[in-house]
Amino acid sequence: MSDSNPIREAIAEAIQEHPVILFMKGTPDAPACGFSARTVAALQALDTKFAAVDILPDPRIRQELSAISQWPTVPQLFINGELIGGCDIVTEMYETGELASALGAEQQAADRLGS
Repeated sequence: MSDSNPIREAIAEAIQEHPVILFMKGTPDAPACGFSARTVAALQALDTKFAAVDILPDPRIRQELSAISQWPTVPQLFINGELIGGCDIVTEMYETGELASALGAEQQAADRLGS
C-alpha cells in the first residue's frame, strides 16, 4: 500500500518551486472572494511577481493545502517556502512595510499606493 498523495505532493512542489505563491479563491485577474482580492492587491501594489493557484476547481486542493500548512483558511501566501498567512496578516504586513521587506521589494513601491 502506497502513501503517495499526488495532490499533496504537487502542492508541496509548487510551494518549493515558486519564491512567492498564493493559494486563493479564483485567479489574480478574477478573485472569487474579497479576502483573495485584498491579498492580490497588496502583492500587486508592491509589483510582486507571484504564482497563484485557484483552490476552487477541486476541494481536495484546499484540504491538502491546509494539511500541509496547518492553516485552515484561504488565501494562503507562501514566501520562500514559508507560510506567511492569510488576508489579515498580509494586509497588516503590507501596511507596516513588513511585506515589502519579506518580499525584498523596494519600500518606495508601498509609498506609491498612497500617491
